[in-house]
Amino acid sequence: MSSESHLREKLRKIEALFLGAGTAGERLAAEAALERVRAKLKEIERQDPPVEMQFSLPDQWSRHLFMALCRRYGLKPYRYRRQRRTTLMVRAPRHFVETVLWPEFSDLDNDLRAYLQEVTLKVIREEVYADTSEAAEVPEALPPG
Repeated sequence: MSSESHLREKLRKIEALFLGAGTAGERLAAEAALERVRAKLKEIERQDPPVEMQFSLPDQWSRHLFMALCRRYGLKPYRYRRQRRTTLMVRAPRHFVETVLWPEFSDLDNDLRAYLQEVTLKVIREEVYADTSEAAEVPEALPPG
């Protein structure tokens, strides 16, 4: 695990601690730790400056997932005027995108697609028609009419 991804994981744990802190002392300790981690993250970003990257995502589900992951890591996805809705731009350190963001997105996107496929077929089988098999393949075109 890279030092940046380790810091980001630590950041998430500290945020969870802060949100679940029961006493003022726990809250103050979590807040101080959170500030230390954010300072370290800024130092890493100085060593590996953010670059603008373009991503083309095939559907709304992938786009929503990618934007949520970006925002979770403190990145701000955007589009330029007249870009397609499937296009997203992000300014981030290249190493972070290649080692953390994109691999995590790919894994989650595959899981999300499998889940959506499963749910779709289940609803169709239960509410429309039980046979959800693929269409039959025929050897040649059928004559018209």
